Amino acid sequence: MITHLNNETICAIATAPGLAAIAVVRISGPQAFQIVSNSFKAYRKYTSFEEIPVQKVVLGTFENHGQPVDEVMITKFQKPYSYTGENLVEISCHGSPFIQQQILQILIEHGARVARPGEFTLNAFLNGRIDLSQAEAVADLIASNSTLSQQIAYNQMRGHFSERIKVLRQQLITFSGLIELELDFSEEDLEFASRNDLSTLLDAIDAEIATLKQSFSMGNVLKNGIPVVIIGKPNVGKSTLLNLLVKEERAIVSDIPGTTRDAIEDTMTIDGVAFRFIDTAGLRDSFDVIESIGIQRTYQKIKQAAIVLYLFDVSETTFEEITETIREFKEKFQDDNQHIILVANKLDLIEEIPNYFPDLVEMETVFVSAKRNQNIHLITDSLMKFVAMQSQEENQTIVTSARHYEALLRTSDALQDIRNGIEQKLSGDLLAFHLRDALFHLGSITGEVTNNEVLEEIFSKFCIGK
Repeated sequence: MITHLNNETICAIATAPGLAAIAVVRISGPQAFQIVSNSFKAYRKYTSFEEIPVQKVVLGTFENHGQPVDEVMITKFQKPYSYTGENLVEISCHGSPFIQQQILQILIEHGARVARPGEFTLNAFLNGRIDLSQAEAVADLIASNSTLSQQIAYNQMRGHFSERIKVLRQQLITFSGLIELELDFSEEDLEFASRNDLSTLLDAIDAEIATLKQSFSMGNVLKNGIPVVIIGKPNVGKSTLLNLLVKEERAIVSDIPGTTRDAIEDTMTIDGVAFRFIDTAGLRDSFDVIESIGIQRTYQKIKQAAIVLYLFDVSETTFEEITETIREFKEKFQDDNQHIILVANKLDLIEEIPNYFPDLVEMETVFVSAKRNQNIHLITDSLMKFVAMQSQEENQTIVTSARHYEALLRTSDALQDIRNGIEQKLSGDLLAFHLRDALFHLGSITGEVTNNEVLEEIFSKFCIGK
């Protein structure tokens, strides 16, 4: 169970395990300064640890009962102006795992204990330095693997998302207070909160929440890598295209139709955005049991994808076949958020321009020759254009957490209950109940209301030392 004991001082190695040039050991809590002062001796100027100024790097030796362990640099942070909101010291030592463990052991011997995963960030949250959504963004920032995922996590860590939630919650709190006030004068049948004004506010808040909810479908894939599935008939060049996109021989290329029996995935970062490219079994009727299973998995991958690259042989495929395939595809999956990019392959085999060429151009088709590695950059340009449009539409505030998305869904349900209550002229105490429900779910995003189970789930995913 997560507890916050103000008299505890925690320590941990904050850098990645293993041999390195330098490493950082952190110690935070009420006894942090005293514990470090037992072992650290500055080289010059400062005769005691108390004289060392805050937020200044100082060189000295770290000792164990008078014996030097390492030459280190320490930085002192005094509460509340530290990451955790407590007295905190960061010790930069040489990156020998043996030295790191020695320093950690000395700190423990003098009264500190080893921190749990995420406990430094947990203390920052419990001490009011950051809210819960910002704490989650710290973990996302550490795990970010592309420029875009880093930017999204950084914006959330800086409180962009939190501020929007807090504004919405404060607006509801104002009305909730007026409704609660009515309950104190229930016998006099007074109305302090205009139901018309409340309905107008509900519409505005619901529209804001709808925008945030809509951003989750894209935010989730931007955070984890945008899934791009490559589909088409057998032997149209899907495997060749995958190899070109990821710049590696990931898929077997053969003139024999049906070579790809299962989905093959690989990740590629393009201009700071991570894409998960998925090569699939060719779409056709097959009596081969194994190939049929592969085709079924293709449909599963299509359902999960944000972008579909529909590859076809431009030298053989008719325009009617292309449009019919797209129609069947949209009818089967019915996902308006899914983006389809048409890729006309085998441009090198065209002897004369087909009469439906202008129609394909109008549909923003990309014309390539995978065999000759021709125009492949146009595909990546189309992918980046899609990402740019999505990022612009979401106005830089993008929901990436399933926990936040669920809280927004429940808030919307509570707002609808309030709206129904107004229409049915329910009493103030019932409206107050639904308002409190909406406030609870909004507050759970930033941690203004929470419980130990939620905190345990969130911070258990952090690395030790953060």
